[in-house]
Amino acid sequence: MTTEPNPYRDLPSVDKVLAEPALAALLAEYSHGFVAGAVREQLAEARAALGTGSGVPTAETVALSVAARRIRAWRAWPTPVINATGVVLHTNLGRAPLSEASIRAAESSGAYSDLELDLDDGKRSTRHRVLAGLLCELTGAEDAIVVNNNAGAMLLGVAAIANGKEVVVARGEASEIGGGFRIPDVLRQSGARLVEVGTVNRTYASDYDEAVTADTAALLAVHRSNFQVIGFTYEPSVAEVAAVAKNKGVPLLHDLGSGALIDTAPFGLAHEWTPQQSIAAGAGLVFISGDKLLGGPQAGIVVGERELVARLARHPLARPLRADKLTLAALHATLLHYLRGEAAEAVPIWRMIAATLDEIEARARAVTKAVGAQASVTTGESTVGGGSLPGDMLPTWLVSLDPSGIDGGADELARTLRTGEPAVMARIENDRVLLDVRTVLPAQDAALAPAIRAAFEP
Repeated sequence: MTTEPNPYRDLPSVDKVLAEPALAALLAEYSHGFVAGAVREQLAEARAALGTGSGVPTAETVALSVAARRIRAWRAWPTPVINATGVVLHTNLGRAPLSEASIRAAESSGAYSDLELDLDDGKRSTRHRVLAGLLCELTGAEDAIVVNNNAGAMLLGVAAIANGKEVVVARGEASEIGGGFRIPDVLRQSGARLVEVGTVNRTYASDYDEAVTADTAALLAVHRSNFQVIGFTYEPSVAEVAAVAKNKGVPLLHDLGSGALIDTAPFGLAHEWTPQQSIAAGAGLVFISGDKLLGGPQAGIVVGERELVARLARHPLARPLRADKLTLAALHATLLHYLRGEAAEAVPIWRMIAATLDEIEARARAVTKAVGAQASVTTGESTVGGGSLPGDMLPTWLVSLDPSGIDGGADELARTLRTGEPAVMARIENDRVLLDVRTVLPAQDAALAPAIRAAFEP
């Protein structure tokens, strides 16, 4: 009688796989139990694959697969990348890169600090005191508070001011702010009732005035930082809406979003409304992001009237939404750049936006020369991105790569750049791979050309 072969019995044991040289480095660095668990997972997958007709893997094959997966999963993260996409505030790449001073501040904050202690009197203090002072100097506000992001800032603001009551917002401003999060949803979660006024394209101050009732707690203006409405349109100024709010005895809450502290117009961009202007126009609270046009870490910043900010600070949501010490330290260092008048030179996003065409061309030609025949220089456009200044483009110079000699063409070349060391993020247009050095940090220039050359190697 012939016995049927049983492939399941031929699967290598866990110990045999662990003895393979391919796992020596992992075993030297990580717990034996974690590596053994990874081997068991891999063997379980192989066992399941046998049922679909796959062959029996060797111990070496299993070990190599475990090593490849776990090295990726257990390596340092996030992985640094070279952003050559031309998108200054690239959401998928972490939005604003931090200034050197902000990075140093975040690193130094890892030790014990006076985060919630007043060193003068030795008593407990608030983690907002120092940042509030800087933000008030920069914006003209009476007080400020910082939370984890701008959506959280708005949630906290509306919950503290209007829970159980009405908030009036223009119909054309009840927008989606990204990632599927919508202004009406945020308001509902805060416990407020949304009252929409006007039409999608035209809203007047009188619409707000007529909508206010005894149950209205606030008016809300939402800056269109990530989309445009053009054509037959009208919207009242912030000052006009603030005047209605003051007349009705309710505060105006202004979700400004992108958070530019300096005028964008001198950089060849459309003027972006600033929190200073909102405060001057009469807004009671202004919400801005830390990692967009402010150029700092992810944070939600609220500036405004002292009594209103105090209500936010006392609200139960203030604690779960609060920013951590690394964020606060990096934000503090970022704000100092503005107080010193050095933002255009020290804050990376402003240095990128302010870069001249001559500077960008010189860098692009240097990279092209170092790469060789597969590269050339061409003109193009950069964008701010990150839900800021939609439609605004900046002229730039691009390194254009010819992928004709690569199997898989432009897609394969872009993939090879993306998965290389260092990772390089590019864009594809007209079957060419394009790299915009405007968004490449100067410290990464030396690594860019070698990374491109490596991508062309067989």
